[in-house]
Amino acid sequence: METVSENACFGGTQGVYTHKSKACDCDMTFGLFLPEEAKWGAVPVLWYLSGLTCTHENAMTKAGAQQWAAEQGIALVFPDTSPRGKGVANDDAFDLGQGAGFYVNATQDPWAPHFRMWDYVTEELPVLIASNFAIDSARQAITGHSMGGHGALTIAMNIPDRFASVSAFSPIVNPTQSSWGRKQFGAYLGSDESLWAKHDATLLMNEKGFDGPILCDTGTSDQFLDLLMPESFAKACATRRQQSILRMQPGYDHSYFFVSSFMEDHIAFHAEALYAG
Repeated sequence: METVSENACFGGTQGVYTHKSKACDCDMTFGLFLPEEAKWGAVPVLWYLSGLTCTHENAMTKAGAQQWAAEQGIALVFPDTSPRGKGVANDDAFDLGQGAGFYVNATQDPWAPHFRMWDYVTEELPVLIASNFAIDSARQAITGHSMGGHGALTIAMNIPDRFASVSAFSPIVNPTQSSWGRKQFGAYLGSDESLWAKHDATLLMNEKGFDGPILCDTGTSDQFLDLLMPESFAKACATRRQQSILRMQPGYDHSYFFVSSFMEDHIAFHAEALYAG
């Protein structure tokens, strides 16, 4: 692992690091904010998964998360959204290939050799961070935006014992029924739709739910609302009687202006779960 940069930030440190990823078979970059408390001991951690076209940098610089994480003494991890580099498959469309990993392990060519973002985010990167930084792996939570909101919800429901809480900003919650999902799952995972189910938050909610609190915010003026399908997830939560707060925020769109407006709420939500008991 190599340090790209480290900057003082709200009493802590915002770092950027690169490493050779075994999961993705290429160099990967991630951001990590450590609050001041990490100087004296291990701190809880909140994972932030970004959306289509984003890198590790978008949320790190636009979400305004560090201020609120510093107040709560929580670390923030900002992974990249896909493998990158020469020799890594790509597509001319913005919603497939580099910048659009969808947090799955691809099984189809030409994606399979590198697009293993599920293993990267759930296995490789957590071990790397816990081994090198003052992170308390027993206290983890996860959030994300859009494609990253999809990733946060599906990862949390598939690995429920790891995360105290999960939240999402304008998440893609029913990708097996949306153009933001069917296209990518077909390309990455193949035509057998039974293999898509573990990556659909609505189907997972119907099947297993989440043993913890959920918070989702979506803007009523989101330009991609028909692709996000928040009503599907809301119906599944109601049917399961899932502990959840699902909010439609009037006038907000899909941008980071929306994300930054409600970031304080989300970090406070996670802090309550991470420090419970």
